[in-house]
Amino acid sequence: MKLTLTDTAADKIKSQLERRGNGLGIRVGVKTTGCSGLAYIMEFVDELGEFDNVFEDKGASVIIDTKSLVYFEDLTIDYQKRGLNEGFEFINSAEKDRCGCGESFTV
Repeated sequence: MKLTLTDTAADKIKSQLERRGNGLGIRVGVKTTGCSGLAYIMEFVDELGEFDNVFEDKGASVIIDTKSLVYFEDLTIDYQKRGLNEGFEFINSAEKDRCGCGESFTV
């Protein structure tokens, strides 16, 4: 599994953790939902679990639990601002398709 953060994504993760005042990093995982079956989730991590894998890039930590690793082969996380919308984007080589609204995907 290879994880890459763009400079913008790494800066955003670090600034969110700094503003929050604590945390080890950001957890990235998947949950079952949506038209295509899976959706990405992100949350702050204050304590590592037994099955957590820590990936570091550009000074930011991303934690992925072992069960979610199977949904990622080569993952790049970016942060984009487009007009009034902004947020993290996932470029995942394991994705086979996304639903029309872009909220869920399939592998």
